[in-house]
Amino acid sequence: LQIPFLSRLHLSEYFSLAISLLFVALEHFISIITLLLPTPIISLCYRATRRLFNYLSSPSSRRNRNYKKGVWSSIANASDFVELCELYGYYAEEHILQTKDGYLLGLHRLGWRRGEEGLTVNGTGDGVAKKKVVYLHHGLLMNSEVWVCLTERERCLPFELVERGYDVWLGNNRGNKYSKKSVHCAPTSTKFWNFSMDQFAFHDIPDSIAYILETTNQPSLSYIGFSQGTAQAFATLSIHPTLNEKVDVFIALAPAMSPKGLTSRIVDSFVKASPDVLFLAFGRRAILGSTPMWQAILYPPIFVRIIDTALRFLFGWTGKNMTPDQKLAAYPHLYSYTSTKSVVHWFQIIRNGVFQMYDDEAPSPVAMNRNKYYKVAKFPTRNIKTPIVLVYGGSDSLVDINVMLKELPRHTVAKEISHYEHLDFLWADSVDELVFPHVFEALDKHARPEASTPGTGNRRKRQRASTIQQSHPSGALPAPGDRPEAEDTSSTFSTHRARKITQNTSRPSSSSQDTNGRPHTPILSPPPYISTPESPGSRPTSSSRIPHPASYAQAVSQRQHSPVHARTPFSPPKQEGRKDSHVGSSSQVTAQSSTSRPEGWWSSDEVAGSE
Repeated sequence: LQIPFLSRLHLSEYFSLAISLLFVALEHFISIITLLLPTPIISLCYRATRRLFNYLSSPSSRRNRNYKKGVWSSIANASDFVELCELYGYYAEEHILQTKDGYLLGLHRLGWRRGEEGLTVNGTGDGVAKKKVVYLHHGLLMNSEVWVCLTERERCLPFELVERGYDVWLGNNRGNKYSKKSVHCAPTSTKFWNFSMDQFAFHDIPDSIAYILETTNQPSLSYIGFSQGTAQAFATLSIHPTLNEKVDVFIALAPAMSPKGLTSRIVDSFVKASPDVLFLAFGRRAILGSTPMWQAILYPPIFVRIIDTALRFLFGWTGKNMTPDQKLAAYPHLYSYTSTKSVVHWFQIIRNGVFQMYDDEAPSPVAMNRNKYYKVAKFPTRNIKTPIVLVYGGSDSLVDINVMLKELPRHTVAKEISHYEHLDFLWADSVDELVFPHVFEALDKHARPEASTPGTGNRRKRQRASTIQQSHPSGALPAPGDRPEAEDTSSTFSTHRARKITQNTSRPSSSSQDTNGRPHTPILSPPPYISTPESPGSRPTSSSRIPHPASYAQAVSQRQHSPVHARTPFSPPKQEGRKDSHVGSSSQVTAQSSTSRPEGWWSSDEVAGSE
């Protein structure tokens, strides 16, 4: 082990690093002790934390939590992606692909609306429904479950895309819950975990896209990424020129490229440390592998409080845009395994301020002038030809939009939601009203779905007042074919400036009742599908499944006859007096460049500032 980071840290930073190493050692010790405990003792710890929390809570808080327990507990306790989808009556396929370097990755597919029985989607032969394909990818330390663990169907992006006529696929990184296998080595070996974002870009993303396009017989797809899922797409598209022709549009939610850093000085000392110290603290396999253990022994509200505290400590996020029920439902699905090396890769990017490949040669304390003879390769993101739409939060501490725009091609479009933080793009209470319209507009512009199924042409054409639509002088919304001039991102540009368009948005009212004034029936647990489709593109017919209960059929009927702004909530109707103060303005930045300058050239004084 080399002498770490000599002359790279101040004395106070060494002290912070020592404290953080002490916490890591203590956590490892507690994890080992817990693993040796029998199940009855773990259950006893769970009951003890529950009693403690209830003792410290007010009686009204306990009554409210018990009343709403059925809302979030079914989602929190769902074992996997398929079960989460079944809670809302959607059928999900599971696929496995092998990457070129031997890892087995899990893919999930949502290709059918509720009620589309016996329909063949994107298969071969006659009577096949052709649907455009959308591919969603998760963030760091996550898996595909984070997209579907919401307490309301209308806030679940994959379900909304399915209802709009898309064939939806969700990917998983190597090492996580659905991709923890390789044909060359076992997950218990350090060789299995020897991967970083480089392997995601060279293998996982391109191989997943190739498998999806081959299975669906489609020439291209649209990519939607969240957090690290956007960084993986930036890296992949920059080093695979031919892949740009197979991606219609890249929509980046809470995009990550070169984060500004962490708010905690203790953790920031890890960022500046040598990789040797990080591997010494966390090992060379999976990082934070004890998280499921803490989830098992802690009462859910306490677990949520701990996660909220950690997010505030690390990133300064408040989580105020997410409801308590949503946190209770989603946080159990927040964590999944990844390698320590992939986190070290991010620390290198933050420390150097460059979206680079993994640096295998840790800087030696005596090699003071190594930059003169050695330079880590950057991902050439300015070479991306795929249309890019960035949707970022103004309160997201991990996004530096001005730096990001300088490293992206001229056709990039950036849209800001001023009060949103990082996780809000997955689970915020208003995500369907402030984020989805941006997504749907980008898909409609670059990859409009082709619905060939009889009778589906007029289904799900509801669209709420969008934050990306500008009002006419009369106050009316523009016609569907109208577009603000600032959103013209064609290749003919007359000026080199990132223009910012800001408009006030009012939140449309939503209802949780049907046309007769009755609340919708929540779908808690429809029966699972028990038969396997004969081909990847066909869904089991109604005769091959267990019939739905009457309450489930009623809920589907109510959804089809609901008004245009009605919700079909998983939870009971929302309480009156809901706070709307967080709904602010939405901003759009369009990256443009004149033909007299090299493509991708940027200047810091020519990037529009924030409000």
